[in-house]
Amino acid sequence: MFKYGKIVGLVVFVFLFAMCNQKSKNEAENETILKGSIDITVDETIKPIVEDMVAVFEGTYYDAKISLKPKSEAELINDLLNQKAKVVVTTRDLTQEEKTRFEKSKINPRVTPFASDAIAFVTNKSNNDTLIALKTVIDFLQGKSDSGIKGLVFDNPNSSTVRYMKELAKVKDIPSKNVFSFKTNDEVIKFVSENDGMIGVVGVNWLYQPSPNMIDIVKKINVMSVKGLNGGGYYSPTQNDLGEKKYPLARDLFIINCQGYTGLGMGFASFISGDIGQRIVLKSGLLPVRTPGRNLKIRSQIIKDKE
Repeated sequence: MFKYGKIVGLVVFVFLFAMCNQKSKNEAENETILKGSIDITVDETIKPIVEDMVAVFEGTYYDAKISLKPKSEAELINDLLNQKAKVVVTTRDLTQEEKTRFEKSKINPRVTPFASDAIAFVTNKSNNDTLIALKTVIDFLQGKSDSGIKGLVFDNPNSSTVRYMKELAKVKDIPSKNVFSFKTNDEVIKFVSENDGMIGVVGVNWLYQPSPNMIDIVKKINVMSVKGLNGGGYYSPTQNDLGEKKYPLARDLFIINCQGYTGLGMGFASFISGDIGQRIVLKSGLLPVRTPGRNLKIRSQIIKDKE
């Protein structure tokens, strides 16, 4: 009887395994580059631009449904490596170590750059000094007491902005003294708008495309101009300064697709790196990887309207 029960249990297990495989197979078969549904995990510091992309994509291809899941960079990369997320939008490429890990799993990630973003320093509107040297911020992150900064405000300890600044300052951890951390960019902006002397560190996308409830709050802060480590002038995170590679805190944006088949992830990647997607980037205030073309109609003569 015990042996019979083991056989039945084995049969049930095989059946359930087959059903799960069949379900995954059916999902792949029912999904194309322009049809189906997919979850995409997005770095929360660049959520506004990706939301715009999804809105236009779904408005163009009615059979496509994309659900965005905003997370910190550390959570996003961890989900991707553990195959909990198949498609992600992030502010950095995969490291060689991460690529090697995918190779061992026989997964070939498709990495598509689509824009340049920037990290911005923001300060309270009452602060008349809107210039800051990057070295001053780095001195503060390295624990030097004479940096002159009252306090830095970050969005999330695991965010891409924190990782970026730690790498820049060559520190393993940011100092605990006079450093404030929240969960979102909106919270950082709100805190800075209410506290004089604080400097917020945010993704510039949140400043160019604030949510309706943040528009008045954004008006209460100043975006600071930054002088790079190699000297020179002070530059702002504008399209022009990003395009001329003058702003020292620029970063590239990527969509990474690990679906392993020709699905909606590939279609969305092609869309955001194509002409329409690049125009959305341009309109958002960020810098597209390629400038969308413009068609000019030249006429040999001007036709006057009939009176």
